[in-house]
Amino acid sequence: MSVDSTELGVGPENSTITANWRGFAWLVLAVAASLPVFWYGFSALGRAWLTPEYSHGPLIPVISLYLFLRELRHSPPVPDDVPRRWPGVLVMLGAILLAAIGNIIDVADIVCYAMIVWVMGLVLVCFGWDRGRRHWAPVLHLAFMLPLPQLFYWKLSIFLQGISSELGVAVVQMAGIPVYLDGNIIDLGVYKLQVAEACSGLRYLFPILSFSYLFSILYRGPFWHKAVMLLSAAPITVAMNSFRIGMIGILVNYYGIEQAEGFLHFFEGWVIFLSCVGLLFAMAMVLQRLTPNPLPLSQAIDLETHGLGREARRIFAVAPSAALISATVLIAGLSLAWSQFREPQIITPDRQSFAAFPRMLGEWRAGITRLDPEVERVLGADDYISAQFHNPGTGDSFDFFSAYYRDQTDGGGLHSPEVCLPNGGWEVASLAPHEVDMSDVGYGRFEVNRAVIQKGMSHQLVYYWFEQRGKRMTNDMLTKLSVLKDAWTMQRKDGAIVRFVTVIRDGDEAAADRELQGAMRDVLGRLPAFLPQ
Repeated sequence: MSVDSTELGVGPENSTITANWRGFAWLVLAVAASLPVFWYGFSALGRAWLTPEYSHGPLIPVISLYLFLRELRHSPPVPDDVPRRWPGVLVMLGAILLAAIGNIIDVADIVCYAMIVWVMGLVLVCFGWDRGRRHWAPVLHLAFMLPLPQLFYWKLSIFLQGISSELGVAVVQMAGIPVYLDGNIIDLGVYKLQVAEACSGLRYLFPILSFSYLFSILYRGPFWHKAVMLLSAAPITVAMNSFRIGMIGILVNYYGIEQAEGFLHFFEGWVIFLSCVGLLFAMAMVLQRLTPNPLPLSQAIDLETHGLGREARRIFAVAPSAALISATVLIAGLSLAWSQFREPQIITPDRQSFAAFPRMLGEWRAGITRLDPEVERVLGADDYISAQFHNPGTGDSFDFFSAYYRDQTDGGGLHSPEVCLPNGGWEVASLAPHEVDMSDVGYGRFEVNRAVIQKGMSHQLVYYWFEQRGKRMTNDMLTKLSVLKDAWTMQRKDGAIVRFVTVIRDGDEAAADRELQGAMRDVLGRLPAFLPQ
């Protein structure tokens, strides 16, 4: 036995696990060399894990390690001469380059996903292609620790809010209580409950999806059983969250609004989470009954932990292969090059604060309001204006809102008003692009998003678009891509959302269009001082 190796004990199939300290040292160096490129992703994960939706995140790597060690129990130690390690090197280098791109364009989500790709590459280097690719399941499980991109988060949140509101009201109605749903506001008559973003069920959905993935791996049964349990996690979570909302409505109706607040609300959330877990176990029992030789639940779920400590010691037995050494050297070189990389200097153009926006525009008189502090936090804008203009002579009125961001990639940025409208009880009746001509005030012809929203018998007309460094855009995804391009071509990341709203009287949308476009002309003539072109 050489000075570079130490016998660690007996492994699977009575084989000896021997430490190789040179190989372990190269493995540590590979991890350390990648840290500068991935650091942005680590810091973003830390912030996400402090939120209720992703507070389960720190448990995911531990569970993935558990799944990985379980798979190793039935595999002999890896010999030094494993073939086809080099594909893993290519995967690791690809992950480093992908992470560098994520850093350059300030999108932490890309860096986070690149980390998972890098881990898979490391597994392929250490085990070779033939064996390493079989360990995809524990690596894929790491995806559950990552936050959803904000664009998808908000759209999914609003979608789930709508479903939870509808089903929650159905639960209240089944209890014989008169109730009316106004957008996402449950109207009980004396009390009104808003199904807020926090009640959408996302904070249950993400950990339950992770649990169902783990459950399907540990389950001993046909593949279709595993698929059913995995695919059932989302419907179960949504249904149970809707039941929770309905029960809160029933309790509030009989015992007062305090039933929707404080400890009881928190306790109900934990009850629903544990109920979802219980339903998955119950589903496993039912599925076992459908098999010819059903197993008791204690045997159907493989929770064996014996020998995991022994398998964990295999990390010290990694061979110092040419592929591992080459990957480490190349990653260290790329990290060194990255540390010397300097992003282009971002320009923040001069602009006036919205606090200086005129309160009088011709015959229009403005009343300025501040948003609720929680809404301000979610909006995350560097500056905004929320103004209600009124014409005393004609009685006409319109609302003008704009939010400005100096940097649309630094953890904040724009999201569509489609996200905000349901929170006020409004529903989107129609939404389509619409061309307007503002050539007389220097804006030319451009498209806006034209929406008709309704709340009971009230209807309003909404125009909104994303003002992006002299461009007017209507698609939020293309807007984000435009920011990334302009960061390099114009050295700018600033931008804003602009929104106008007016009442539709007597169902005359054409008249509302004319009124709103006339009001826009008065505002847009002043806007370039506040939103640089």
